[in-house]
Amino acid sequence: MTARAGGTTAPGGPLLLGVRHHGPGSARAVLAALESVRPAAVLVEGPPEADALLPLAAHARMRPPVALLAHAVDDPGRAAFWPMADFSPEWVGIRWASANGVPVRFVDLPAAHSLALTEQREDGPEEGRGIDPIGILAGTAGYDDPERWWEDVVEHRAAGGGPADPCAPFAALAEAMTALREAYGDGGHPQDAVREAAMRLQLRAARKEFGDDIAVVCGAWHVPALGARTTVAADRALLKGMPKVKAELTWVPWTHRRLARHSGYGAGIESPGWYGHLFGAHDRPVERWMTKVAGLLRDADRAVSPAHVIEAVRLAGTLAALRDRPAVGLAEATDAVRAVMCEGSDVPLALVRDRLVVGEILGEVPETAPAVPLQRDLDRQQRTLRLRPEAERRELDLDLRKDTDAARSRLLHRLRLLGVGWGEPVVGRGSTGTFRESWRLRWEPELFVRIAEAGVWGTTVLGAATARAASEAVSAPSLAGVTALAEQCLLAGLPDALPVVMRALSDRAALDADVGHLADALPALARSLRYGDVRSTDTAALGEVAVGLAERVCVGLPPACTGLDADAAAEAHRRVEGVHTAVGLLADAVGADGLAGRWAGVLRKLSARDTVAGVVRGRATRLLLDDGRLAGSEAARLMGLALSPGAAPPDAAGWIEGFVGGAAGGGLLLVHDERLLGLVDTWLTGIPADTFTVVLPLLRRTFSAYEPGVRRTLGELVRRGPGSGGARDQGVPTTPGFGEGLDEERADAVVPVLRLLLGPVAPDKEAAG
Repeated sequence: MTARAGGTTAPGGPLLLGVRHHGPGSARAVLAALESVRPAAVLVEGPPEADALLPLAAHARMRPPVALLAHAVDDPGRAAFWPMADFSPEWVGIRWASANGVPVRFVDLPAAHSLALTEQREDGPEEGRGIDPIGILAGTAGYDDPERWWEDVVEHRAAGGGPADPCAPFAALAEAMTALREAYGDGGHPQDAVREAAMRLQLRAARKEFGDDIAVVCGAWHVPALGARTTVAADRALLKGMPKVKAELTWVPWTHRRLARHSGYGAGIESPGWYGHLFGAHDRPVERWMTKVAGLLRDADRAVSPAHVIEAVRLAGTLAALRDRPAVGLAEATDAVRAVMCEGSDVPLALVRDRLVVGEILGEVPETAPAVPLQRDLDRQQRTLRLRPEAERRELDLDLRKDTDAARSRLLHRLRLLGVGWGEPVVGRGSTGTFRESWRLRWEPELFVRIAEAGVWGTTVLGAATARAASEAVSAPSLAGVTALAEQCLLAGLPDALPVVMRALSDRAALDADVGHLADALPALARSLRYGDVRSTDTAALGEVAVGLAERVCVGLPPACTGLDADAAAEAHRRVEGVHTAVGLLADAVGADGLAGRWAGVLRKLSARDTVAGVVRGRATRLLLDDGRLAGSEAARLMGLALSPGAAPPDAAGWIEGFVGGAAGGGLLLVHDERLLGLVDTWLTGIPADTFTVVLPLLRRTFSAYEPGVRRTLGELVRRGPGSGGARDQGVPTTPGFGEGLDEERADAVVPVLRLLLGPVAPDKEAAG
């Protein structure tokens, strides 16, 4: 088989247009060659199973960047992408053929084989190889940057400014690749031989159908192999016995940011936004680029004038001349923007790179493109809820009292349960369990694969999430896993799954005797009750299980907190904190007031037992103090005991961490309670030197969590030293600056401000308070 490697004087045969994927210069060259030669058919590198999808490329709603997605039917997670942008030579070839009524075909190893050969990867089949052909050519030409060499010799060829023969660049590039293939063989990627055998067989079939008047758009590395003389038998032998899977293909939207990664074709580019600009700007590309940059910076409240644009254009041209470059490249444009518009700062320059050099463009695919039923249902809900997928990260605040926002919340939670991470919950204006939710949304092309995987659970988002939840309830490895699933079911609004989850929860709770497991499971149940209240869901059965679980925790937790090492004590500290919060939620949700009293008794036991780790005793003491169940004098007595000379310094440091470390207001408690601060100061200064280094990391972890202002205030109070006050009369070291009693006049002065912040108070509550 013979073929032309570009150029009208080459031997007869198909015209091989070797390109670099996603290169605007290559794309313009392909367009010029096709317009000049006007072949009878166009072949493009890609999976041949996608031939039926090629007519969609001409659809009015098809807007690049897009990608072909292939996935194994029996294993949707095994998938591959073939991305294309406006400036991709393959896309230009497809669109030219569609516009001119010329048949177009894909030629490459079928996706059925490539998916079977390749383990599941994040980005699909890559063309990574042991050598970088562009790097070798760049080094031969004296360049230390392959990207800059490629820009100089290919990308900066102005539209209409190329050689008289549009095919001449392809002939030169084919000659260079032939030399590289002779020197390096397959370049460290033996699978290329199989792919190229499949390409040659498909090329032969096309020649029988259309004759030799064919143009082939493919990676330049493959051109020598496609023009080589081989036999049909030899090529078929390479393909014999290859594994195969059943594959489905479709078009999906892609993003410029994903083009910047080494994925799909393996031609990851660092500046897709810049390349898109070069391809779309048919005249004065530098001036147009600087205008874009100026507009972006002005939107970011930076003072950029037309004079800045003019000066940046001049500087970029001067830099290109000094660097002996044929035209202004991205490096020159970036240096000019930094110097003129950013005043030498890289901070605003990072915005330019993120928004323009890379970009956040998300392509669009027509609704007629094939899709799994689950994707169709999701598309419908996205339109109904006006929740359009976007490539750029954005924040979404939801008010669950509004029907549309509540429906949006349910959709996002259902998708998370299905493993489709379109949205991530974040801390917003409302906390967990209130009428508000905050989400961070960002659509990634890989989510189409996740949706295809989730399609095994059902054809609708609701049905699939319900089936997945029911299955997870049976197979969850722990009680905490089942309680977390119950929480998800309430958030996602899955009433049909909740009974199954509740049965699994009751069974697990009855059989699990590990108090640690029970304590881990309780917080999620308590939160779920609040979610049910917000979403008007019947959670009576859930409340019964939660209260029963809490009763068992109250009985078993004190013995479980004795005789613990440091790691186990940290776990116990976390569990005490979680159970305390859960008991408070249960008391509000189901009126379990007696439970709150029993839990307070548990905290008293933990705070008074010497065999309980210091960090747990300190935390229990602080929780009792915050709830008003422990007087300040009693808290000071317990601290005095914990910090007495007979106490081991590490255990005393742990008590301090539990009492004032990490908790909100821990530092302020010391600022406003002179007795407690005096006790801590006296203990700290009395630690022997040989022991101080042992407790220092723990103390640093405790006090470094305070706000800088709190740390400064504590330091100032300690620096002043002991002073006079009521505490001194009790024999406790004191610090100055504190009043001896409550100043009621100053306290009343804050009431108007609190009314503005908290809103009006009901008359009965005001009278009671």
